[in-house]
Amino acid sequence: MTATPRERIEGNERTSLSAHAQLVSDSKGRDKPEADDDLRTDFQRDRDRIIHSKAFRRLAHKTQVFLAPEGDHYRVRLTHTLEVTQIARTIARALALNEDLTESICLGHDLGHTPFGHLGEETVARFYPSFKHNLQSVRIVEVLEDLNLTWEVRDGIANHTWSMPTMPGTLEGQIARYGDRIAYINHDIDDAIRAGILEESDLPSETTHVLGATHSKRIKRMVDDLVRASSRADAISMSDDVFEAMTTTRKFLFEEVYLGRVGAATKAAVDEILSTLLVHYAGKSDEVSAVDYVAGMTDRFAIRDYEEITGRPAPSLRVEVLG
Repeated sequence: MTATPRERIEGNERTSLSAHAQLVSDSKGRDKPEADDDLRTDFQRDRDRIIHSKAFRRLAHKTQVFLAPEGDHYRVRLTHTLEVTQIARTIARALALNEDLTESICLGHDLGHTPFGHLGEETVARFYPSFKHNLQSVRIVEVLEDLNLTWEVRDGIANHTWSMPTMPGTLEGQIARYGDRIAYINHDIDDAIRAGILEESDLPSETTHVLGATHSKRIKRMVDDLVRASSRADAISMSDDVFEAMTTTRKFLFEEVYLGRVGAATKAAVDEILSTLLVHYAGKSDEVSAVDYVAGMTDRFAIRDYEEITGRPAPSLRVEVLG
């Protein structure tokens, strides 16, 4: 009997991937069992379900760092997600790990992000203290859109942030965690330079000495180092000097871009818009439903909804955005 494409892919995984790879045939499966697909493995089906989800489409209109940017080339959550996926797939392929699983985790990792970037998440978390965007991402795929994804993909999404106490249960999930940080550190520097906030010469010299002084050199240095450090290990890691340089660069960005260059008027505008929406919808249903709805909004929908509810223009997000 001729093997189906899925069976052929699963057979190729068993013969070509590392002993440390998560084989789809060894997956812990879905909460609700489903019949196999002849063409795609379960991890490939997870990828497709995420891409076709409503939450994924909304990422195109959610802030990454810069609110209401005038230029066409600033990253949004969707372009960030694609850059994370590209970096992580390169790493997974180099280490002979499961690219399909890695891709699915990366594509789904930021589905739960609020509108208005870091500022939006701070406002939602003040209203509902247990809110975390990674756990909201899991809530979206498990409850709100009921995608019935495999355990490995949900685990990778839940644990992709470095603030979580547990590491992802697969090396592919650990790659997604590193890929997220490598991507946003580098593209946020790129966007900050485009915005006129930073120049390459502003970056800490101790980090540019290790990582390089251009966008492409930094990514290549971090990815190459991670692959070398992880090639014979049962965990994903970096060398101490590269990891320290990456951490120092991230700290610099938080001080100089994410928080340090955001004016009080911008913070107040985001808080006014989202707090008003959260209180309004909590009064119509309950806190959890309000958080689900408001956190899922795009930036532009939140602004429009605020104006419809209050009958007044939304406070400006363009003043002091670039500080």
